[in-house]
Amino acid sequence: MWWPWSWQGTALAAAAWLCLQLAVARLMEALWWRPRRLERHFARHGVRGPGYRFFFGSSIELIRLMVDASSRPAPPEAPHDVLPRVLAFYHHWRKLYGPMHLIWFGTTPRLIVSEPELIREVLLSRAEHFDRYEANPLIRQFEGLGLSNLHGDEWARRRKILTPAFHVENLKPLVPFVTETVQRMLEERVLSPAAAAAGGEVEVDVAEWYQRLPQDVITLATFGRNYEEGSVVFRLQGEHASYATEAHSKVFIPGYRFLPTRKNRRVWQLDREIRRLLGKFVTGLQSGGDHRGARDHGRAGGMKDFMSFMAPTMTADEIVEESKNFFFAGKETLTSLLTWATVALAMHPEWQDRARREVVAVCGRRGAPTKVHLPRLKALGMVVNETLRLYPPAVAMIRKAKRDVDLGGCAVPAGTEIMMPVMAVHHDAGVWGADATEFNPERFADGGDRPRQQMAFMPFGGGGRVCIGQNLALIEAKVALALVLQRCEFRLSPAYVHAPRVLMILNPQHGAPVIFRPL
Repeated sequence: MWWPWSWQGTALAAAAWLCLQLAVARLMEALWWRPRRLERHFARHGVRGPGYRFFFGSSIELIRLMVDASSRPAPPEAPHDVLPRVLAFYHHWRKLYGPMHLIWFGTTPRLIVSEPELIREVLLSRAEHFDRYEANPLIRQFEGLGLSNLHGDEWARRRKILTPAFHVENLKPLVPFVTETVQRMLEERVLSPAAAAAGGEVEVDVAEWYQRLPQDVITLATFGRNYEEGSVVFRLQGEHASYATEAHSKVFIPGYRFLPTRKNRRVWQLDREIRRLLGKFVTGLQSGGDHRGARDHGRAGGMKDFMSFMAPTMTADEIVEESKNFFFAGKETLTSLLTWATVALAMHPEWQDRARREVVAVCGRRGAPTKVHLPRLKALGMVVNETLRLYPPAVAMIRKAKRDVDLGGCAVPAGTEIMMPVMAVHHDAGVWGADATEFNPERFADGGDRPRQQMAFMPFGGGGRVCIGQNLALIEAKVALALVLQRCEFRLSPAYVHAPRVLMILNPQHGAPVIFRPL
């Protein structure tokens, strides 16, 4: 009996040793040999970068560059030259390795592409070779498994369902509600008796103040409900955002999000509560329940709310995921745009005066902007576009090569991520001219000297996956800015520090305090 047992034990030990060797080999293949092969492959095509470091890739150096840049404000002599601060790693490595270079996010290669013609290939002419990259699971959980994170046939199905909802003609009836909301915001904070008693001027952090507008509008547009019923979801989403933001800058460690750490347990709790509240909204509306919100359908001016498009063809879970996406993307994008437009106009009073004169000429001294007025606000539209050029809410886009593909003469292996730094293109003097880092809305005038490259200006992305909500954001922005200009003069507070930074979306690191004086 001893020999058979000994032989079996020896065989098991050998099998275990073999399995261990295979596991170690696979681990080394993923963590070292494959990245080194890919590094040599790109080097043969003339593409270099900061070099791969075991497990962390370029992440440690990237974070060091970003932290160092965030410790200093933008230069006062060139306040809009913010690229070295916002995308410090790109600015640094581009000078060393050129406009196309290779960095590593953990073990994943990221090819940086900043030439408009190559970006056009990725997003348009050869788009079938690329797909959206897989974001950190914590970020996907926060944003929702909606249009931003879907792929393939399911993405195409959802896009087809939702495109009519975001058509400009369906959104125009929202203009009176946007006007009403902004007027209420002004009366409560800027034009209040308390502000008048304090000398007529009031300081407001617009980065926080503007958040109410998209919260109200998105809740109404999606569910036909008012702010009070949707505010709880936004508060929970705001806390969830802090955890998603933290994950955004870290190397993804598979399985870590399932560990019952204090943060993970809180994230799970937030996700359950957000799903419960949104599910309650969805179930009530799908069943035709009133839920005290029927009056808000009238406040939308006859607009067909997003639920009307989703409910007939999407499951409750799908609607919940898409709604989470609306709440995040709609709120953060518009808040960023309004914040930086207000800051820019405060920095450039000549453009503030010009835009105000236009608003008064078109809308009257106290007349509310209407959907008829919006196309006539040319100067304001130029200001919005120039703000989006200098301060795009999403400073970069990432795609992933689905198969081996040639890009600009470089053979890009399947699985490589392609990062397109939107802000870098928008600030490129070779694309926009010598004044690329100056605030000059005139470049967007009819017949203005704008670049001819198709992907020179892409604040909402490009190609088939262009932001579906851009029409809504532009309508809200023009109405809100028109009312603020009509009712107030404003300047930057002495406490303001110009320090744009990116935490998923471009925002002011130290807030954006602005002093308003009613007119």
